Amino acid sequence: MKHIETGSRRRHFELLASTRSAQAAVMVLRPGKDSGSPGNEHSRSEQWLLVVSGSGEAVVNGRHIALRRHSLLLINKGESHQIKNTGRKQLITLNFYAPPAYDAQGEPR
Repeated sequence: MKHIETGSRRRHFELLASTRSAQAAVMVLRPGKDSGSPGNEHSRSEQWLLVVSGSGEAVVNGRHIALRRHSLLLINKGESHQIKNTGRKQLITLNFYAPPAYDAQGEPR
């Protein structure tokens, strides 16, 4: 068992925990910011993204999806995606990757 407090996280992207089969991370986007290039993809990992607070938009393979608190989005392996904060408050998401998509330093595998 491992218990992780997530409330004080303020960095843009922070890995919380990893096992051999899955990984958890938190992402915090300020108003008007995004997760990076629209061509971002995880060729070997699914990404499950849960909106903890705030609102925004996901662009997945060119399709626009509104995100709000409690939205759960599955981004399949190989789907290009970008997450944008379109609201007035921070967009905070909890992300799960299966299998892990990042190394211990937070770099893509």
